Amino acid sequence: MASNRRSGGKGTPATVSATRAGILFTLHPYEAGSDADSYGEAAADALGVPHDRLFKTLVAEVDGDLTVAVVPVSSTLDLKALAAATGGKRAAMADPAQAERVTGYVRGGISPLGQRKRLPTVVDASASGFPTIYVSAGRRGLQIELAPADLVRLTGAATAGIARG
Repeated sequence: MASNRRSGGKGTPATVSATRAGILFTLHPYEAGSDADSYGEAAADALGVPHDRLFKTLVAEVDGDLTVAVVPVSSTLDLKALAAATGGKRAAMADPAQAERVTGYVRGGISPLGQRKRLPTVVDASASGFPTIYVSAGRRGLQIELAPADLVRLTGAATAGIARG
């Protein structure tokens, strides 16, 4: 995997964040569709990546606080497991408009990296089973491939079994 270093303010906030941290990553552009129900699956298919290796970034509310969950596109988020992983009691999906406003990204392009406001983050434990995983690089049509440990470190994430299916 090559390091894609960018200088200055070029790139998305996610790629700028990864570059500033000095981690190795690879960007993977693809032709983004407009199917709002399966952005992640469409990205995985376009890139020829198994659905369990490309992770979607979801924003939920845990006891009223916004929290980021990163799970494989082949799975659904287990809200009870997310609440438990953060020490909360109840979790529900956040309002999409609020998620966009707080993260600074549009739906289908929300990245766990470089968010406008750093939110508590939980990465599904399955990520550690891969040498690299793919997450949104901050816009539809662009994925960033990086080591799961780098993602966890850059986001300050916890890891837990939060995916179902």
